[in-house]
Amino acid sequence: MTKEMTSGSPMKLILGFSIPLLFGNLFQQFYSMVDTMIVGRVLGTGPLAAVGSTGSITFLIIGFCLGLCSGFAIPVAQRFGSRDYKELRRFIGNAVWLCVGFGIVLTVLTVIFCRNILEFMDTPADIIDDAYAYLVVIFAGIPATFLYNMLAGIQRAIGDSRTPVVILVIASIINIVLDIVLVVFIPMGVAGAAVATVASQLIGGVVCLLYVSKHYEVLKMTREDFKINVPCIKRLLSMGLPMALQTSITAIGSVILQASVNSLGSTVVASITAGSRLYMFFACAYDAMGVTMSTYSGQNIGARKIDRIGQGVKACNIVGIIYSVLALLIIVFLGKWMLLLFVDAGETAIINSAYWYLVCSGLFMIPLTFVNVLRLTIQGMGYSRLALFAGVFEMIARGGVGLFLVPLFGFNAACFSGPIAWILADSFLIPMYYHVIHRAKRGLLRFSYSFQHSFPRSGSRPGRASFV
Repeated sequence: MTKEMTSGSPMKLILGFSIPLLFGNLFQQFYSMVDTMIVGRVLGTGPLAAVGSTGSITFLIIGFCLGLCSGFAIPVAQRFGSRDYKELRRFIGNAVWLCVGFGIVLTVLTVIFCRNILEFMDTPADIIDDAYAYLVVIFAGIPATFLYNMLAGIQRAIGDSRTPVVILVIASIINIVLDIVLVVFIPMGVAGAAVATVASQLIGGVVCLLYVSKHYEVLKMTREDFKINVPCIKRLLSMGLPMALQTSITAIGSVILQASVNSLGSTVVASITAGSRLYMFFACAYDAMGVTMSTYSGQNIGARKIDRIGQGVKACNIVGIIYSVLALLIIVFLGKWMLLLFVDAGETAIINSAYWYLVCSGLFMIPLTFVNVLRLTIQGMGYSRLALFAGVFEMIARGGVGLFLVPLFGFNAACFSGPIAWILADSFLIPMYYHVIHRAKRGLLRFSYSFQHSFPRSGSRPGRASFV
């Protein structure tokens, strides 16, 4: 069930690993789309705008959780690449305690201050109650978010990208059924859609836990593996916190932008909600590429195969560019028809605005390819702190658009916030990628020199060197 990515064709490995991830991401977006479709079709544009107005703050908090889980999986991938399975299990055991601690603290704080956050974001008065009803349930489900994503991250770190997808499909089907039951038949409103999302994720996490505990020989944990180890904790936090903060820092810009968009009224909020939900469907491929490169680079840096990392980056960028062109063509010719999934055909103003938002994003998907591929490659190699600055650049771009351009140019400025953020992030990531590759190669040379000269005549053991 595990797979090493340290030998063989990089293109074949990347496609073989990323396609199941893409399938899983599509399903994840599919049930997110079902939420939006049911809310928009059954409850109306007001509740739809309410759910949409929570998107940036959900991205801020839940993105922090996902970043932590992704960061905690990097040392696991590195130890799997170096075949140090004892240390791998020790990292997993300590990651469990960190997830429990962060999960409790984040859940308590966000549930308590949920209403205050929405008021701070200037959420329109006609949708704030529905926004609160939806968001507080999502925040209460943060432990379920940690459970599934930490376990799925561990599975991907050891080369299994298929099993988390199968479990996600099961959770997606449950989510769709619960959506229909809790919104259509049991009129819980937008809270019903949130309960369906949290419940399905919790079920997915439990299934993941049962599967991991039975089917991976390398993950057979003992009580010794769960003993708190300070060096492991430090290493996990050094990987997890920068990735979590990167997502959250990026989201801060989105929160500022969302507050500016909220001031334009619920119609504009509904337009961007519909457009962004459909756009996220297309963006699934970029998420899959990023996660793939994180695992690929993590395993290869652990195996000290630096040249393979560059080969993988080239192959993944080629795939991303081809996909970006095809996605743009689909958006241009079929975008308006696809938006009918979220809003009624009579809402022509919302459809036209959402279509323009989609086209603006689609024109700049190639820069988005580089953002995901390079950032996650850098993180997988162990340089999470450097990748953190890419999030700072995105925050500056989105926040600047929200503070200065949206008040002047309105909706049109909001449409270009994403492209501006991607281009600015690339201006940092491209030179940093070449920097870390050069640095890793120098570290590998130092390691080779140390290894070759560490057998003195006394017969002492070879010294160890670290370049990550």
